[in-house]
Amino acid sequence: MSIDPSGVGQPGFVGRHGLASPGREALVQEVAASIRSAGLRTVRLAVVDQHGVPRGKMLSPEAAIAAMSDGLDFSGAIYSLDTGNQVFVPAFARGGGFGIEEFTGFPDVMLVPDPSSFRVLPWADRTGWMVCDVYFGNGQPMPLDGRGLLRRVLSSLADAGFDFLAGIEVEFYIVVPSGGPLAPENAGFTPPPPAVSVFERGYQYLSEVRLDGMGPLLEEVRDALDGVGLLPRSIEDEWGPGQLEFSFSPLSGLAAADAAVLFRSAVKQVCQRRGLLATFMCRPALPNFFSSGWHLHQSLLRRPDRSNAFASASAALSDVGRRYVAGLLAHTAPMAVFAVPTVNGYKRFRPYSFAPDRISWAMENRGALVRVQGSPGDASSHVEMRLGEPAANPYLYMAANIAAGLDGIRRNMEPPPPVSADPYATEAPRLPGSLSEAVQALDADEFYRSAFGATLVDYLVMMKRAEIRRYEEALASAAAASGGSGSSEGSEVSDWEMREYFEFF
Repeated sequence: MSIDPSGVGQPGFVGRHGLASPGREALVQEVAASIRSAGLRTVRLAVVDQHGVPRGKMLSPEAAIAAMSDGLDFSGAIYSLDTGNQVFVPAFARGGGFGIEEFTGFPDVMLVPDPSSFRVLPWADRTGWMVCDVYFGNGQPMPLDGRGLLRRVLSSLADAGFDFLAGIEVEFYIVVPSGGPLAPENAGFTPPPPAVSVFERGYQYLSEVRLDGMGPLLEEVRDALDGVGLLPRSIEDEWGPGQLEFSFSPLSGLAAADAAVLFRSAVKQVCQRRGLLATFMCRPALPNFFSSGWHLHQSLLRRPDRSNAFASASAALSDVGRRYVAGLLAHTAPMAVFAVPTVNGYKRFRPYSFAPDRISWAMENRGALVRVQGSPGDASSHVEMRLGEPAANPYLYMAANIAAGLDGIRRNMEPPPPVSADPYATEAPRLPGSLSEAVQALDADEFYRSAFGATLVDYLVMMKRAEIRRYEEALASAAAASGGSGSSEGSEVSDWEMREYFEFF
């Protein structure tokens, strides 16, 4: 039953629909006591949308406590929005325009806060935070929820005798908005990107002096992340001006994806409170700026002893690890939509750029798609997937990797020989050259339809094709205005991409 009759959700929603895991009620009571004893005035309930972006509401403490048992009504309209925050479907069509009966008529969905995710946000006044799972009002899981998908994929992995361990390594930029107030005429769909100046000089890779030049902000970001249990393992000055790389110690399963969401959101919020903009857009259209990536370090732990299933006494990677790599390589092309979901992200895949451009693997080679880090007898041997862009939805990115690797293990796949020299000169299939190519590969792919469900795959294909159409129309319009000829997905970064991604991500 409801802890407090605050008018949120449905009384006893979690209990009536059997959504409580063992031990959840004790954790709910613990979180409720923490909210009250800390004197919080607000608790933010966040749901991570299809783009990997948190959306949410600020609730009173008692309403948030009630929501842990009763759920929270939340507009399902967010699932009709593309990266420009425009409705991309005929939304009042039956099934919401994408064939899911429960979405007819722009209904609410039900958010259920996960009490294990509770944090007090150190940068916000007396404010707590929880991430939520998404259900329909009838208690059924909402099939477009990436967090729910990752939970199901992790369950399949556990059934096979393994747990997932991930190390997060993300690059991004901090810039200084310099254009003054946003005029109303520039505040529509989608507004021009803000004019910016450089936050710190670049071109001195791993420079301690550059890091110190950003010191006051980085110390504030560090302390904010530490306050939510995410003290960075390392903070590094990258190559571009104001470009940084943060990495974190390995985290298990769902916690790793939750951490990626909270990390990006915390960085953006701390920066905006200082009048700065942190962007996780892959390749901003700014002079002297380079691409940023998201390298996903991963291994499997055996159940029940939690030993590293990728470690071997006689090789850099165990047989299990090799089969996992084989699965990653076999499913890379359709996986690209989950790892690189924007038009912009494909402009990172250039020869000799330290980003991959083809489907290969290697031992300790940063030009390969999959890099093995380890040696015989190394208990920490693992693989690094270098496909992702910083804007990827963490739940979809991780789920796609796990599902592919598990398929390789189940089918005893063997990878091709590892690259021993130049990965940019080896004979290997090319990565998709554009979002269009990646979407086409996913649409034709039966593996992810089976592993993730046709409903989610069809939805993502529909959404991304709408995004691509808008991009191509913008290119054609710009070409007509200039008297030139447009290309469907050129190598240069367009004004449309800056409007679409720069501030949103």
